[in-house]
Amino acid sequence: MKTDVQIAQEANLKPISEVAEKLGINADDLELYGNHKAKVSLSVLKDNQNKPDGKLVLVTAINPTPAGEGKTTTNVGLSMALNYIGKKTITTLREPSLGPCFGVKGGAAGGGYAQVVPMDDINLHFTGDFHAITSAHSLLAALLDNHLHQGNALNIDMDRIVWRRVVDMNDRALRKITVGQGSRANGVERETGYDITVASEIMAILCLASSLTDLKERLGRMIVAYNTAGKAVTASDLEATGAMALLLKDAIKPNLVQTLENTPAFIHGGPFANIAHGCNSVLATKTALKLADYVVTEAGFGADLGAEKFFDIKCRYAGISPSAVVIVATVRALKMNGGVEKAELSKENVKAVEAGTANIVQHLDNLKKFEVPVVVALNKFPTDTAAEFDAVKKACEDKGVKVILSDVFSQGGKGGVELAEEVVRLCDQNVAPYKPLYALELPLEDKIETIAKEIYRADGVEYTLEAKQQLDEIAALGFDHLPVCMAKTQYSFSDDAALLGAPRNFNIHVKEVRLSAGAGFVVAITGAIMTMPGLPKVPAANGMDITEDGEIIGLS
Repeated sequence: MKTDVQIAQEANLKPISEVAEKLGINADDLELYGNHKAKVSLSVLKDNQNKPDGKLVLVTAINPTPAGEGKTTTNVGLSMALNYIGKKTITTLREPSLGPCFGVKGGAAGGGYAQVVPMDDINLHFTGDFHAITSAHSLLAALLDNHLHQGNALNIDMDRIVWRRVVDMNDRALRKITVGQGSRANGVERETGYDITVASEIMAILCLASSLTDLKERLGRMIVAYNTAGKAVTASDLEATGAMALLLKDAIKPNLVQTLENTPAFIHGGPFANIAHGCNSVLATKTALKLADYVVTEAGFGADLGAEKFFDIKCRYAGISPSAVVIVATVRALKMNGGVEKAELSKENVKAVEAGTANIVQHLDNLKKFEVPVVVALNKFPTDTAAEFDAVKKACEDKGVKVILSDVFSQGGKGGVELAEEVVRLCDQNVAPYKPLYALELPLEDKIETIAKEIYRADGVEYTLEAKQQLDEIAALGFDHLPVCMAKTQYSFSDDAALLGAPRNFNIHVKEVRLSAGAGFVVAITGAIMTMPGLPKVPAANGMDITEDGEIIGLS
């Protein structure tokens, strides 16, 4: 089979203006970035606000493994399959980060014959949204340090500055730095550091904002430091809101591209699925819901992180509710959850599959708590056997959930027809809104404990003294009504990445709690979560190149 890049470069793309026209988007509401990508004006959502919403379908997955699951591939393939059976459908995805793309994860445009294109543009600079977010974040950092240099009229406590810097690259050397070194003209010397751009609160805000006005209000609420009296100092206090919004004036607009089969795709925003909520923008999703009968979206990492945050954070703020959930798995990944090493995954091992299904069964039990119907999409691999498939089928059907083999990777939309038909059936029978996991009125510790016990199956939660103090301070500031965003390893239900399957008899360890007042959630950081990843020994970047005639090598 051809590589992803080869398939993408051979795609028969339609002019993006033609894709937009079929959605009812006027030329005046389209800002072209070449022939195959465009920004869509916010007025499209406003002009269509009285139209009924289409059906929203969430694609999530089991805990990711090195064996691969294919969540984005399934998202894209399902959207194409729905169009294949005559349903007007749009897919909505996050934008890829350059850090993982050049590091170890690779791009995020799907795979095989279920890709969004132009995949090289999407995986690289795209329409410049991440650069705009990086610039807005950097502007606030510069204004903060300038304020300190110019006399610190706000009486900022130098030991309580919480606003760091960001860059969209995996660069461990920047995790901890010192600024202002040298003469006094260089500013106030202090320790700070860098996070990756997708961990910026501005990224989360862009993806949760419902309008430019809402964006500005959220930006103004961002806390950059605390003063000597313990009061929060915000971006608004530094008079930075207007300038940041100006830098984001184009980034806030959803990006329109297409799949290999010309299904429309809104790809917009990309908040970190650990330190933030890991979903594409509210504006892109809500715009799509006004323009299509079905909208397929996805949440970051496994369902214990992505789906929970999608329901308890994004759906709450957006006022939306999915009609069905697709949870993606592979026989290979379930074998790995059952204790098989990656090198042995091609060999039939029914017992390992049976053991590994404990992972997907827990995800299914979790998703039932939100009261939305679920179907399992099992991505097909050539090494899968009928006996292994039957083991997965039995485990899921014992929970009342149907399992469907998906082959969108090698067949495109045609390989997902059965899955699409089941999704339509589930959407047609579901009319009730989802049920949140917890009430916002609960104390923060109760919300954290609810997630830990109900979703992760932890025995309890242990806090560091610092985390306890931070929780008390957040409550004192009046932000204890916010939802909780758990920052936890994606590889396990626990906060220990090595515990695969469905572990029991463990506690969740909260070492730090951060307030994202602008985004509107409280981040509970567990385990060894890092907001600035590093590169592996052999980064993916080492195998990338471009030839004289424009052929791209090594980008996937």
